[in-house]
Formats: sequence, C-alpha cells, structure tokens
Amino acid sequence: MTAPRIDVRAARRRFERAASTYGDVAVLAREVERRMAERLDYMRDDPQCVLDAGCGPGEGLALLRKRYPRARLIGLDSARAMTRSARRARTILGRVRNLLSGAACDHVCGELARLPLAAASVSMVWSNLALAWAADPLPALSELARVLQPRGLLMFSTYGPDTLKELRGAFAGVDRYAHVHRFIDMHDLGDMLVAAGFAEPVMDMELVTLAYTGVAALARDLRLSGQSNVDDGRRRGLMAPRAWTKMAVAYEASRREGRLPATFEIVYGHAWKAEARMREHGRADGAQVMKTDFPLKKAK
Repeated sequence: MTAPRIDVRAARRRFERAASTYGDVAVLAREVERRMAERLDYMRDDPQCVLDAGCGPGEGLALLRKRYPRARLIGLDSARAMTRSARRARTILGRVRNLLSGAACDHVCGELARLPLAAASVSMVWSNLALAWAADPLPALSELARVLQPRGLLMFSTYGPDTLKELRGAFAGVDRYAHVHRFIDMHDLGDMLVAAGFAEPVMDMELVTLAYTGVAALARDLRLSGQSNVDDGRRRGLMAPRAWTKMAVAYEASRREGRLPATFEIVYGHAWKAEARMREHGRADGAQVMKTDFPLKKAK
C-alpha cells in the first residue's frame, strides 16, 4: 500500500479559498453524491442523527434533509468558510420547517481525524470525497467509528489510484516533484474499515471521465474546487513556463474527439459499526451516548 502524503494544512487553506467558487465547478462531486444517494435506497436505516463529514457548502446536507426530514443533521468541514457557506445555503423556509419539526441542522468546523463530537453520538455518517484529503485514512475512519452508535451506518466515497492518470502521465519526466496525489486502493480501504472497528464492509469502484477543452480548463476546475496539488512532495515555487508547456504537449496525446479526458476513479464504501464486545462482568465495552444539547466531545 502506498501511503498518501497530503499536506492537511495546505488542503484546508485551499478549501477555505474555494468556498465561494466550489459550487460553480463541483460537477463531479454532485454526480458522485447523487450516485451515493441511490445506494441509500437499499438501506432500511431511519437515522435520528446524521453527520455529513466533509459537508463543503452544504449540498449534501440538503440531499440528506430530503431523505431524512426528521433527522438531526450535523455538517462538519475542516474549512470554516465551507461551514459558513453551508449555513447560508439553508433557506428561511427550510429553517422554519426544521424548527417546527424539531429537526435541527448544526454546522461545526473540525478535522476528520479529531472529530469534536461525543462518542456514539450519531447514528449515521455520510462522507462524499472527504477521505481523499486525510493524511492517513485509518485515524479518520477510527474517529468516524468512535462517534457512531453500534450498528450505525457509514457511507462514503473517495478517490482511487487511477484518479487523474492522464495528468500524472503527462507530468512524468517533467521534473522530480509530485504533481498528482497518490490515493489508496479500495481493498486497502476495506482492510482499514475492519481495523477501525467496522463490520461487513462493502467496497466497489467506477471510473468517471470528464472531458475538457484543454489542460488549463482542468487546472482551473481543480483550483476553484480547492482540489489543487497539496502533496508533501509538490513544488513549492512557481513552475517554469517551459515545464508546463512540456506537460501540456504530453497531455495532448490523450485528446479524443477534440477533448482532453480526465479520469477519476471513484471508490464507494459502506459498513456498519461493529457491536461493542461485552466484558466479563456484562457491561458493554464501549462509550455511552452523552445526553447533551449538542453532541460535542466532553472537555477533559
């Protein structure tokens, strides 16, 4: 398994800057979210509290509200500007309906690997393409397991190793720096789910190809959606025009029917938090749900 080398602080800064433009270019994220939602049709869960881990500007929260109108929703993102956008995206009518139904929607800023939520405080976790930006998915998955109630459902998507393979190939030989992130294979993610405390993991993947007029248009979409390069091995200064031109010429070899393809390997996974094992004296070996108005982690 090739470990990712994500600069988490740089990723957070990129998403902060992209909060106002993300919705304009996040075509892929919306499509993946729609396909994830279709998978919920096969689940019989009726969760009381749903965490959208990596909520972005809130489109996933709106989708979850339609499906679970009585559930309490929590939108979490590492970029504070994203949580502000998600809060502003809620209409006045929607807020009134939530108030009358008692179904709250909270927004909180936090990292996946250090969730500011109490143990066993949510009954379902939904996460669309957020695990791709974790420095190590295992601690993030362990945290998601911690905040889930036993038999709570985790449903997520992330990027796989073949993501942006054309761009990676075009940069090969240009210089020694990393220009495209390395993402984890779905089989390794399945093993991580078990190690993190999940049971019955189901993994699958598909390739989604977007078509662009040129490599500059692809770079623009990645930048405006906050998904530009934050690999630890990236070049820290500006790229020389000659190197960019060399890469662009190499990418042109991929052009088909007047368009440049950009392949994204989308990995889907879902699993349930394993039941807490019973200790010899009969008590459950797991944390109890905290009875708080908001399921924040208890201060030490």
